[in-house]
Amino acid sequence: MKFRPRRIFLLLLLLLGVISIAGGSAVWTLFGSAEKLKINGQAEIVRKDIGKLGQRWAQYGGDRAGHRFVAARSITPDNVGQLEIAWIHRSGALADRPEGDLRRAALQTTPILVEGSLIFCTQFNQVIAIDPGTGAEKWRYDPQVPTDVRPANQYTCRGVSYWTEDAEGEESLCSSRILTGTVDARLIALDAKTGALCEEFGEGGTVRIKPSIALRWPGEFQITSAPAIMGDIVVTGTAIGDNLRTNAPQGTVFAFDIRTGEPLWSFNPLAGPTKTPTGHTNVWSTIAVDEARELVFLPTSSPSPDYYGGNRPGDNRYANSVVALNGNTGEVVWHFQTVHHDVWDYDVPAQPGLYQVWRNGAARDVVAQVTKTGLIFVLDRETGEPVLPVEERAVPQGGVDGELLSPTQPFPVATPPVVPNKLDPADAFGITLWDKLACKSRLEALRAEGLFTPPTTGGTLSLPFTGGGANWGSAAYDPQRNLLVVNMNNIASYMQMHPDKSEREQVGEISDDDEFAPMEGAPYAMTRAPVLSPLGLPCSPPPWGVLAGIDLASGEIVWRQVLGTTEDLAPGGLGLKLGTPALGGPMITAGGLVFIGAAADDYLRAFDVATGQELWKGRLPAGGQATPMSYVWKGRQYVVIAAGGASNLGTRQGDHIVAFALPE
Repeated sequence: MKFRPRRIFLLLLLLLGVISIAGGSAVWTLFGSAEKLKINGQAEIVRKDIGKLGQRWAQYGGDRAGHRFVAARSITPDNVGQLEIAWIHRSGALADRPEGDLRRAALQTTPILVEGSLIFCTQFNQVIAIDPGTGAEKWRYDPQVPTDVRPANQYTCRGVSYWTEDAEGEESLCSSRILTGTVDARLIALDAKTGALCEEFGEGGTVRIKPSIALRWPGEFQITSAPAIMGDIVVTGTAIGDNLRTNAPQGTVFAFDIRTGEPLWSFNPLAGPTKTPTGHTNVWSTIAVDEARELVFLPTSSPSPDYYGGNRPGDNRYANSVVALNGNTGEVVWHFQTVHHDVWDYDVPAQPGLYQVWRNGAARDVVAQVTKTGLIFVLDRETGEPVLPVEERAVPQGGVDGELLSPTQPFPVATPPVVPNKLDPADAFGITLWDKLACKSRLEALRAEGLFTPPTTGGTLSLPFTGGGANWGSAAYDPQRNLLVVNMNNIASYMQMHPDKSEREQVGEISDDDEFAPMEGAPYAMTRAPVLSPLGLPCSPPPWGVLAGIDLASGEIVWRQVLGTTEDLAPGGLGLKLGTPALGGPMITAGGLVFIGAAADDYLRAFDVATGQELWKGRLPAGGQATPMSYVWKGRQYVVIAAGGASNLGTRQGDHIVAFALPE
C-alpha cells in the first residue's frame, strides 16, 4: 500500500498555534501515562557471557539468527553525541534510470563485513565491495536487471549472504562466495574477493527460479531478501504480487547446493493435506538459520488473494506462520500460525529471531516473531510451543458472502500490542475541530470491532494497516538484557470489498502498492487506502511511528518512544515529534545503544538501549529506509547505513552508503 507522507503532511504548518503538542508529550495519550509505560524504566541486566556473539557482521541481520547486535562498545551513551560522518560511498545506481524505475525503487540494503570488505547490493541488484575504512570501491558486479520488469514489490535488494569453505587449504576462486537474488528471480553466486561469477554454480554462476505458471508481467515474481545459508545449502524464497488473481504462482521455497547450484529440495507452504487449488503463500522476507540444530525458520506470507478466502477454506496451514524446516530435507519439524485464515494481509513480514533468553539463572533458546498486527510471539526453538503464553480469543465474525472466517485468533497474554489495534471515533486526530470532526465521521462509517474485523462491502477499519506494526526491518536483540527492540507503524487504513467488478475486470497487472486489486477468480475486487482527513493527515492519533523495548523473559514492555519527526515532510522543515511511518529496522551495540534510521525523515538516530531515550541524530543525504550495521576496523568503530530512500514512503532518493564514527 502506498503511503505518501510528503503529500499527507503538506499542511502541517497549520499545527503551529493550533495545537500544543510541543515535545511530543501529548501523543502518548494514545498509550496511557508515561509512568505506566515505564518510558524511563531500566531493562533488567542479565549478567552472562555472550561469548562470540556479535563479533562479526557477516550476514544480513548480523548473523544467521537475526540478532542485529554487535559486540563493539567504543561508542557509548556518553560519547555518541560526537559522532560525525567518516565517509560516504555513492554507487551511481540511479544514474540514467527512467523516471518509471525511480517511482518503484527503494534502497533497503544492509552491508556485511567479510573478506576485508563491506559488501552490499543496490536497488537494481548491483553487488559492490568497498573498503571498510574509507568507502573506496574495490569491485562491483552488475547483473543487468531488465528495466521493463515493473516489480510488484519495488526495485530493491535488502542484502547479500556470505559462505566460505570449512576445510583448511589453499584458497581458490569461489572458495568464499557472495549469494544474491534479483528482481527477475535469479540466484547468483560471486567470488567474495573479486566479484567474479562462480561458473560452476548453476549455469555460469546463475540459477533461475522458475515460476509454477506463466507470469502476467515479469515483475509478478522476484527475490527481494538475502538468501539463507546452512552449511553447504543455500535457501531462498520469492516475493509475489498478492492480489491480482487467485490462480497465482506458487510461493515455493527452494534449496540448492551452494557449490553447484543443484536443486536439493523445495517446500510449498500450501502443499500437503491442506493444499488449495488456487492461490499461494510465499516467503518474501528473511529466513533465519539455526546451524547447530540444522533448522531453517521461514516467515510465511498470507495466502492470495489477501482479502478473500472463500476459495481456500480452513486455517490455511503454514500460511502466516513461523515454519521450522529440516534444512537438509525441507521436511516440516514444527510450525506456529500467527493468523488463521488471513483476510487482512497480515503476513509474517520479519525475520524470525533466534535468541537465548535468561530467566531465574537458566537459559532457553527461543524464536521471537514480531508481526504486522503489533503482537509479539515467543516460541520454544525445539518445539514451537509458546514460551510466553498465547491464548485463542474469539474475534469478529460476519464477513462477506462466501467467506469462511476463523472463529478465533492467537493472542499473546504477557505482552500487550506494541501499537493500538482499536480506535474510538471520538479519539480521531485533527488539527482543527473541522478536521477532527471529518475524521470522526469517516471512522464512524467503517466497521471497526478491533483487530481481525473482517473486510466488508461497506468498508472496514484496518489498524495497524498492512504496512504494520512491524515489517521487513525486523527486530534487534540485546543478549545482555533479554531486550528485544522493534519499531512499528501506527497508521489506520480502510479496506472495502466490491462485488461488481465489471468496470475493471480486464486489469492485466497489479502492484502490491496499488490501492485497487481485481482479485481475479474471487467474487470481489478490493480497495484500500490510509484513513485521512480532508487536510490529508492521518485520522489515527500520533505517534505514527514507535520504537519499543520488550523484556523477552517476562514479556513486559520496558520502554516505548516516538520515532521520527515531520522535518522532511512539512513545508519549512517544521520538525514536530509526531513520529512517522518507518521502513527499516534497529541495530544494537554492546556499548548500550540502539541505532535506527527507517523513519520518513533523513536521520540516523541513537537511543539508550536501557531507557529508550533519544541521545543523538545524524543527518543523512537521503532517506534511511534500511537497517544499519556496525563494526570495528583498525581499532575504530563505524556505524553504517544505506541512505537511498523508498518510493513507497515518498522519502528522498539517493545512492549513498554513509559511515559515522567518533573523531580520530
